[in-house]
Amino acid sequence: MSNRRNFDIAFVGLKPGIHEFEYDITDKFFTDYQEQDFRNCTAHVKLSLEKNNSFMLLKFEVGGKLEVTCDRCGNNLPLELWDEFKVVVKMVDDPEVMNDQEEDPDVYYISRGESHLHIADWIYEFINLSIPMQRMCPENEMGGSHCNQEVLAMLKKLDTDSNPPANPLWKGLEKFRNTEDN
Repeated sequence: MSNRRNFDIAFVGLKPGIHEFEYDITDKFFTDYQEQDFRNCTAHVKLSLEKNNSFMLLKFEVGGKLEVTCDRCGNNLPLELWDEFKVVVKMVDDPEVMNDQEEDPDVYYISRGESHLHIADWIYEFINLSIPMQRMCPENEMGGSHCNQEVLAMLKKLDTDSNPPANPLWKGLEKFRNTEDN
C-alpha cells in the first residue's frame, strides 16, 4: 500500500502556477483494483496541475500501449493509448454534499483543510477510458498478423451460409419497399 503514496500530491506546499508530474504505469499498478481485461500495460501519464487560490485545474495526458483480446477473433491485439482528460478540483467547506450534488463529472470537491490530492483513482479511470469499447483490428488490417485466420475463416463461412429462408409472414411486403409517394 506504500506504493499508493507515489500518487499523493502535497499541493499545500505548491506555489500558485503550473506544476508537472509524470507517472509510469505498469500492470502492477492495477493489482489494488479489480481484474482488468487488458495486459502488458506500459502507460505514461503526464499531469499538469495549475494551482489557484480556491481551485486546481488538472490535465492528464495518457499515452502508452497495452494488449487486449480481439472481439472478432480472440487473439491478442496491441493497442496504442492516447487521450487527454481535465478535472477541476475546488476547495469548499462541505465537499461530500457538493460532490453528491455535482452533475459534471469533471468537477471534484475537496475540503479546505485537505493537504494532499490522491490521483491514483483518476489515473486508473482515465487509462480505462482510453481503451476503445470495440476492440478489433481495423477493417483495412483484418486478416493481418494479429488475426486468428481460422476464426476469420469460420466467421466468413457462417456469413455466407446464413441466408435464412424467406418467412411467409413477410410475403407481399416487398412491394412497399423503396416506393415513392406520388
